[in-house]
Amino acid sequence: MTSQTLTAAPSDSSLPELKQTRHLATELPGPRSRELMARKTAAVAGGVGVTMPVFAARAGGGIVEDIDGNRLIDLGSGIAVTTVGASAPAVVAAVQEQAAAFTHTCFTVTPYEGYVEVAERLNALTPGGHAKRTALFNSGAEAVENAIKVARHATGRDAVIVFDHAYHGRTNLTMAMTAKVMPYKKGFGPFAGEVYRAPMSYPFRDGGLSGAEVARRAIDMIEKQVGADEVACLIVEPIQGEGGFIEPALGFLPALVEWCRANGVLFIADEVQSGIARTGSWFASDLEGVEPDLVVMAKGVAGGMPLSAITGRADIMDGVHAGGLGGTYGGNPVACAAALAALDTIEREDLIGRARRIETVIRERLDALAARDPRVGDVRGRGAMIAIELVKTDEDGNGTLEPDATLTNAVATYARNAGVIVLTCGTYGNVLRFLPPLSISDDLLHDAFDVLEEAFDSIR
Repeated sequence: MTSQTLTAAPSDSSLPELKQTRHLATELPGPRSRELMARKTAAVAGGVGVTMPVFAARAGGGIVEDIDGNRLIDLGSGIAVTTVGASAPAVVAAVQEQAAAFTHTCFTVTPYEGYVEVAERLNALTPGGHAKRTALFNSGAEAVENAIKVARHATGRDAVIVFDHAYHGRTNLTMAMTAKVMPYKKGFGPFAGEVYRAPMSYPFRDGGLSGAEVARRAIDMIEKQVGADEVACLIVEPIQGEGGFIEPALGFLPALVEWCRANGVLFIADEVQSGIARTGSWFASDLEGVEPDLVVMAKGVAGGMPLSAITGRADIMDGVHAGGLGGTYGGNPVACAAALAALDTIEREDLIGRARRIETVIRERLDALAARDPRVGDVRGRGAMIAIELVKTDEDGNGTLEPDATLTNAVATYARNAGVIVLTCGTYGNVLRFLPPLSISDDLLHDAFDVLEEAFDSIR
């Protein structure tokens, strides 16, 4: 694909009526969104919050259009879900065709080919040339829980090792595994037991420690406070998501894998946010040749339909008794059809290459911003999974390590009011994360980051 073709946002080119430009027809939120927000407040539980006070009418390419006719640049992809675009033609067609045939039978009652095809594709795409098996579920948290079940069953051990800043979900077990209290855990305990937290490699805040050194620190803690022979599994996000898009230093993940292999511990890669072409490869684990025992995925795997998966070593996955894995909706046939179409789209349109091009565009803009604004403490990430960490400055105007959540919220609010969907994250609430669909054009990216630069120039 040429750079000019990429700029044309090929994934959603069947929607020419949805212009690929930012446009504000009204103030944000507009009158219809304000009316619908009043209905939402009256009908939807207050615990279900929203980032943008506007209601979507349609989306495609790199644009979300709201019910008032405002066109917003999408730097969130529904939190890394609409990787191939929110209305990719192949996904839309596959969903329509499958829904017309049947929407559900329950695979564990009357199976169907789509589930098997998805399993075959994921077995081939995930890291490692060993024999693999796959089980399908609905959400990332559900897949994480089932991965822990598989690991405990395979090892006969109980302890689960997670890491600082981790996010693994909102169920009881995955809340215990998640590091951040607010809003994910506050008031919802007690949580599941036998979950232990170890230090994460965080290059911006590690004082120059190498990945291997931080891994040794984590391993020492595990061996002294838990005991290697008590540990069923170690689960880590190769690039952390909600925790702040923290990319561990090189050597950290391989050192953990080596320790796991030596101690009969299963290594689980949580690739829910970082997987499926998001980081410029199929999986973030690919960078250092890490071969997990189990890979957990969701989000971008099915083009916007709810689907998650565990893919793992055949002997481990086959060790669970029949009926031990499953669920009523797991591997729904419509979601499976969407997944196959999404995977085809990624391959056909070289969206892995597109993710790398997006990284080049975004990094150039953010590196330039960081060079002139010391409040940008760190630029990190890979592919279309990039973030900046914002910090306070000292009396001489130099950047510090002190998080600046206030600035982060102000910049995000400025961008949203200007028609750019921007998400925040991080344990300290001071990270802006950028997760555009791979169908976005270069022109939209530059427009969005023009707005970001305006925000930084305006907020002092």
